[in-house]
Amino acid sequence: MFDKLTQKMTDALRFISGKSAITEKNIDDAVEAIKMALLEADVNLRVVRRFVNSTIEEAKGEKVLRSVDPGQQFIKIIHDKMVSFLGDNKQDLALKGPDTISAVLMLGLQGSGKTTSSAKLALRLKNEKRRPLLVACDLVRPAAVDQLAILGNQIGVPVYKEEGAVDSVKVYQGALDYARKNMIDTMIIDTTGRLQIDEPMMAELFRLKEASKPDELLLVADAMTGQSAVDIAKTFDEKIGLSGVVLTKFDSDTRGGAALSLKTITGKPLKFVGVGEKPEDFEPFHPERMAGRILGMGDIVSLVEKAQAVIDQKEAQKLQKKMEKENFTLEDWFEQLKSVKKMGSLQAMLEMIPGMAGQVSEDDINKAELKQQEVILSSMTRKERQNHLIIGPTRRSRIAKGSGTSVAEVARLLKKFEKMRSMMKKMAKFNKNPQALQSMMQSGRFGR
Repeated sequence: MFDKLTQKMTDALRFISGKSAITEKNIDDAVEAIKMALLEADVNLRVVRRFVNSTIEEAKGEKVLRSVDPGQQFIKIIHDKMVSFLGDNKQDLALKGPDTISAVLMLGLQGSGKTTSSAKLALRLKNEKRRPLLVACDLVRPAAVDQLAILGNQIGVPVYKEEGAVDSVKVYQGALDYARKNMIDTMIIDTTGRLQIDEPMMAELFRLKEASKPDELLLVADAMTGQSAVDIAKTFDEKIGLSGVVLTKFDSDTRGGAALSLKTITGKPLKFVGVGEKPEDFEPFHPERMAGRILGMGDIVSLVEKAQAVIDQKEAQKLQKKMEKENFTLEDWFEQLKSVKKMGSLQAMLEMIPGMAGQVSEDDINKAELKQQEVILSSMTRKERQNHLIIGPTRRSRIAKGSGTSVAEVARLLKKFEKMRSMMKKMAKFNKNPQALQSMMQSGRFGR
């Protein structure tokens, strides 16, 4: 995401970065490059002007020009401005306590991902120990009710629907009765959508808003539509009122115009982003972390959170001990490959590492090799994965046939595993003894 913007922003900051002294001309050149990067990213013109004017005013002050490290001061200004334009702080949902029913109204046009986002939000709240209920109030789009029912079944969240219903307010009232009887604490209401904004849709949504008195009114918009998403948010806010925005297809938005313009133009925070097709691919929006990623500073906090979500701490400690004793097995490797897949896109993870954003494309990641490794490992018996030394010529031949690969490819994987296992043991040892690591690197023996 934001590939082009990140690349151009980091290029622009090279005008200034590391300089022990900077001039107003240096600042003008860098700001001009940043302005062009934002315009090419489809950021609203009013937002770009405000960003540029406030940056120049602050950057040309004595605090920057006469500071010990003016280059770093300038970059900090750009980072802080970016955070401010993205929304300052992460905005949580304003939901009531567990003994009271909260309502979240999901709004948006057809095709924005509203129904899917409703289910994703329900799963997130379920994982946070809330008791959500999905309410099927989109009675216009064909199969919308069925789609919500299927998604609810997939994530294990109940769905309230009424066959043949024509009045969304009556469906809501039935859902409220169901919620009271079944200890539900959060109702997520999937509302009607149209291909474009019209008066009948707005009138129905207003009726539903008045009946449900929601704690949150979230607009679901497609990030790929850029400024159109911002315009839609502005109209919905004027007609219905919004508490926040959800941007879908955020992982595919290489420009970033919608995310960077929303808060300034609408005054409403971006609360969640959809980053994939799976139910769990739904994340809170952190302005400060996103600003860091846009400026090529990475997002280590989010990367660690993703890892913690899929890796059990006790298992991680066991794994470390295995590495130290060189007891790491093919079975362990197989499990690690599966864990990495749960964390999402490899490219997205690499972009969270400082300095990697914009440096890695999908073509640079050998997905085919990773898939082949997984297939070969899955073609082994558990006994073979637990003790690779028993995999002789006959077993290699069987594994190759079962995985649709060659004996040479199986042998290559085993050789790679041996080398990796040896390296892991060294790294585990050096974690305890940094001086040994430094000594080995200086002697040139590392990795031999």
